[in-house]
Amino acid sequence: MIPPYFGIKGSGSVVASRQGMNYAVAGSTAIDSSFVEAIASGSVVINASLGVQLAWFKQSLPSICGNTTSDCRDYIGRSLILMGEIGGNDYNIPLSKGKSIDDVRSYVPLVIDTIISTINELIEMGARTLVIPGNFPIGCCPSYLTTIVSEKEGYDPHTGCLTKLNEFSEYHNQMLQTKLNQIRELNPNVVVIYADYYNAAMQIYNSPDEYGFTNGALKACCGCGGPYNYNASARCGDASTTLCDEPDKYVSWDGVHLTEAAYKMISKSLFQGPYTTPQFSSLCPRPSTSQGTVGLSRSI
Repeated sequence: MIPPYFGIKGSGSVVASRQGMNYAVAGSTAIDSSFVEAIASGSVVINASLGVQLAWFKQSLPSICGNTTSDCRDYIGRSLILMGEIGGNDYNIPLSKGKSIDDVRSYVPLVIDTIISTINELIEMGARTLVIPGNFPIGCCPSYLTTIVSEKEGYDPHTGCLTKLNEFSEYHNQMLQTKLNQIRELNPNVVVIYADYYNAAMQIYNSPDEYGFTNGALKACCGCGGPYNYNASARCGDASTTLCDEPDKYVSWDGVHLTEAAYKMISKSLFQGPYTTPQFSSLCPRPSTSQGTVGLSRSI
């Protein structure tokens, strides 16, 4: 487990954490939190955007790799940097406040530009191996399936997922990949790996039984009833909610996040399977003790 930045900040143990550092914060966004609050009136967004996480990363560098620019540049160059998954909350928050999919679609270029700008800055700091995930198929999320009611033709007939929301995720991912290709062209010595979270997850939603998720792919393990076992007013952990007996047979944990079993399946598909471009297993050697992992993202 990669230690969280705030778990060891100020503890004097940062130097010992050369195996990596996690700067992710639950509920964080790619773009500045004040912008998200402005477009989703009534929302209070945690001030932990991608730019803030990058600032934390810079602040912690002297404790991790020394006080010289050359030492830190060398350390960053030998590290694997995981940039995301980020951007989901930039869309989830305004959608939850009633913004239409078309309205939120107009924010995608800004979200992508923010991610790309951060990647470019990390490359300037010496990064040589980066993994940038795309977004998940949010149309398969029990929270959206519960709160967004569609006509029959709005659901995928095979998976039961909301078609327009999944198309939205694909739109984000396609724009991200186009921008990543441009980075590759400008930085041929940098390994930029796109992690296809969308299709790694869709293999499960297409054939849940095949992967052992026999209690269905669209119903949450922890919830308080309804067709998808999700209620925004009584989320997992509330007194009125119940927990399923076999979480490893569910894809969704609480209607928003996946179960450990689902994440494990997706992780295996990424690191050992075909769901990265280029394929992860052919590019990244096993890290030595002098290498680390850096994670900047929302917490999922």
